[in-house]
Amino acid sequence: MTVWKTSMRNFFAHKGRMALSAVAVLLSVAFVCGTLVFTDTMNTTFDKLFAATAADVTVSPKTAKVDDIPENGKPQSLPASLIAQVEKADGVKKAEGAISSSAVTVVNSDNENMGSDTGAPTLAGNWTQNELRSMEITSGHAPRGPTEVMVDADTADKHHLKIGDELRTIAVTGDIRARISGIATFKVTNPGAAIVYLDTATAQRKLLGSPGVFTQISVTAEQGFSDARLKQNVAAALDGSAAYKVQTQKEAAEANKDSMGSFLDVMKYAMLGFAGIAFLVGIFLIVNTFSMLVAQRTREIGLMRAIGSSRKQVNRSVLLEAVLLGIVGSILGVAAGVGLAVGLMKLMGALGMELSTEDLTVAWTTPAIGLALGVIVTVLAAYVPARRAGKVSPMAALRDAGSPADAKSGWVRAGLGLVLTGAGAAALWSTTQADKASDGSLFLGLGVVLTLIGFIVIGPLLAGIVVRALSVVVLRLFGPVGRLAERNALRNPRRTGATGAALMIGLALVACLSVVGSSMVASATEELDKSVGADFIVQSGTPGQLIVPQAAKALETAPGIEHFTHYKVLGVKLTNPDGSTTDEDVTAADPTYQQDLRRETVAGELSAAYGDNAMSVGDAYATAHGIKVGDTITVAFKAGETAKLKVAAITSDETNVDKGAMYLNTTTAATYVPADKMPQNMIMFAKAQDGKEKEAYAALKDSLHAYPTYKVQNQADFKEDLKDQIGQLLNIVYGLLALAIIVAVLGVVNTLALSVVERTREIGLMRAIGLSRRQLRRMIRLESVVIALFGALLGLGLGMGWGTSAQKLLALEGLGVLEIPWPTIITVFVASAFVGLFAALVPAFRAGRMNVLKAIATDG
Repeated sequence: MTVWKTSMRNFFAHKGRMALSAVAVLLSVAFVCGTLVFTDTMNTTFDKLFAATAADVTVSPKTAKVDDIPENGKPQSLPASLIAQVEKADGVKKAEGAISSSAVTVVNSDNENMGSDTGAPTLAGNWTQNELRSMEITSGHAPRGPTEVMVDADTADKHHLKIGDELRTIAVTGDIRARISGIATFKVTNPGAAIVYLDTATAQRKLLGSPGVFTQISVTAEQGFSDARLKQNVAAALDGSAAYKVQTQKEAAEANKDSMGSFLDVMKYAMLGFAGIAFLVGIFLIVNTFSMLVAQRTREIGLMRAIGSSRKQVNRSVLLEAVLLGIVGSILGVAAGVGLAVGLMKLMGALGMELSTEDLTVAWTTPAIGLALGVIVTVLAAYVPARRAGKVSPMAALRDAGSPADAKSGWVRAGLGLVLTGAGAAALWSTTQADKASDGSLFLGLGVVLTLIGFIVIGPLLAGIVVRALSVVVLRLFGPVGRLAERNALRNPRRTGATGAALMIGLALVACLSVVGSSMVASATEELDKSVGADFIVQSGTPGQLIVPQAAKALETAPGIEHFTHYKVLGVKLTNPDGSTTDEDVTAADPTYQQDLRRETVAGELSAAYGDNAMSVGDAYATAHGIKVGDTITVAFKAGETAKLKVAAITSDETNVDKGAMYLNTTTAATYVPADKMPQNMIMFAKAQDGKEKEAYAALKDSLHAYPTYKVQNQADFKEDLKDQIGQLLNIVYGLLALAIIVAVLGVVNTLALSVVERTREIGLMRAIGLSRRQLRRMIRLESVVIALFGALLGLGLGMGWGTSAQKLLALEGLGVLEIPWPTIITVFVASAFVGLFAALVPAFRAGRMNVLKAIATDG
């Protein structure tokens, strides 16, 4: 009870000094809880949507997949005659044919894309009674003929559509022009998909290319029939045909959920990973806080020991303070995490992905995890300072607070740090010598961990060296005030090392990713310059969307073009000369593709691979299966017949463009694949006539004015697009790392604030002998700047080492150019100085307002 009272008294007596540590715990816990609430809410949203849209029982083609965009633009279908069979099953109240296709683009009369900007699909289908489970018509009526279309209310609101407006649905069989006859509103949250409904006959003809077919049959159960029982009866009515898949509502919803699960899991664990980094940085702040509080209370702890407190009691007292700090920070963090999740939902809504707060999901595990993490991490961080407090002897009551650290332990720490850093450096060097990326990645991971720990452990030693070097360049320009700032930073190297290490972690990751990102862009640019001969590349801006025939024909009307190249991908099963079979994708292209993409061969001539009944393979595949030029491979086209093709060339895999691709002529593919099942172009390439590049570029863009989902890029556009994509990814990562850097900045503020309290008498004496308030504030600001630059220098140096080693692994995959983004590195380093200035604002202001006489009278 005495220990508890002592802990409570000390905690509330020093609550101001612990405030920033509590904020660090709060932010870290908020990130974790916010991530869990946000991803749980997304799961709830999709679960409700999938459950609401699924029929009691669904019948669909056996091989149909939820998230597949069909290669030929037409979803797999089943005959309408099955409906009569299904209706005969016991327990069937209603069976109706449904159509759904994601291989469409919807545009308005101004040729503006009505689809989502967030990657959510655009869906077209027919309106059925099953749709009433999840939607209701709130304006107008369902389409009654080929000139009418109904749209979902979210899309109508977003694009300001109203009844009577014209929409054009672009499908593989042609464009469908219709006017809006109705608007349907979701009863559950629609995360962002754009949906249009056609009448059944038009949907069959235009989306599936044939009357009398559907993509699925939706079955409604009679009252009292379970879905499982109905499924058995429907399967029996279909004679157990292996050609069809029969699912209950729960099974269909789970299948839909699985298609989203991997994306949500990646996002969840990536965000939790960055939350972990913030926790790691927060540990340094908490360690520094308790170390400084213990040092400042040395005399107090000595008195407690003198009047009978045992080491264990003192130790427990400090740990109980940590528990209180963890509980307070965690509780506030859980609440802040819910707020953060709501904020993320609003942000996603602004970007086009709708998430309703009605679906806000706070599982009991979320606050439990947040509270447990916050308390455990805080207690672990306070453990070493608590042990140090327990070792304070009763004689410490006779000494000043803040006794110097044990010199022997400092040398042991320095030695251990050097060993860890050396081992990490050796692992990073081994990374650069690896022959396989898989082997090198193990060394890279080991090297990153060991060098990070090594730099943290060796921080006090590095502080003495680096701070002195920085002081020569930065601090001594400010005369005596600069020298005082230098000595203050060097007064406790362990504290300076820990403060700098917190900033080092975040900036090391920034530098590493900057090096990797810049090297990837530089390598890809060099590869494109070396390999790509086409002047223009045409592809969809929607991932997975293929080029519809009418868009391809529109392109080919553009003047000033020497040739176009069609590029298709077909699924095949290969039977190799060694008897092995593999499922692969082959590329069917026009012979002009040899000019559009320059590929080196290790055997044979690539031009021969575009001959009749010929193909090429990559050298890795050829080596793995003992294939040589002249061998015959049996190629079973999944959408057509089986062919025996001669291997006419083996291409080098020393490339990043089409690495491992197998080529054959489009005419060869057309011999074995029916026209209605032939995949659409994934990409098209164009070569301009000499001297007409600008005119051809403009003509190609004009030709696709009616098809806004497709983009025409010249080589410069393509490179810029690649750079932007990598830049956007890095910006997201930097944004997530920002939390760790914010916590590190709080650490600098905290260290300075507690340091000012620790040096109250000293500051009073300096003011008494003539140091002005302005000079005092400048001294504290300079001390903060040099600590921030120390952390930045370590972090950027460490990160560049990691990034350089990682690039050597990328070189094994063909990305051989190392590029250090010096403008980014220099900007971050200079920005760190401003971070230091910002961190010192409050501590410097408080120090300047200190009463001189009271400061001198303070008990040291």
